[in-house]
Amino acid sequence: MDIIEILEHLPHRYPFLLVDRVLEIEPGKSIHAYKNVTINEPFFVGHFPHHPVMPGVLIMEALAQAAGILSFKSMDEKPSPDTVFYFAGIDEARFKKPVMPGDQLHLHIEIERQMRGVWKYKAEARVDGQLAASAKLMCAKRDL
Repeated sequence: MDIIEILEHLPHRYPFLLVDRVLEIEPGKSIHAYKNVTINEPFFVGHFPHHPVMPGVLIMEALAQAAGILSFKSMDEKPSPDTVFYFAGIDEARFKKPVMPGDQLHLHIEIERQMRGVWKYKAEARVDGQLAASAKLMCAKRDL
């Protein structure tokens, strides 16, 4: 999926869109996407000026956005003004390697289960094949 199709499957926009491309997707199972991390990201101004590191919470958000794409594709739906897909929980979050400008953050998500609009995922973020962060994520689809 290129950025045009990603924009059709996520409501997020700059500066909060954190998925640049989807390399592989198997609806109902998994997704492999990535985020190109550049020094131009607005969060690097304050985190940290002398040693720029992508905030862990934004790594989790990037993983959740990839999970959102996977979920919408799995449901064969696109975001609508009548529904929202909330980031509902993070368990077992671990940060193993700093993510820096110039890194390509690979986002790997597997669906663990889905029931009554609640989705649970196993998520990993990798840089150069090395684990940067991992977590169990939960998202929930709700009608507005």
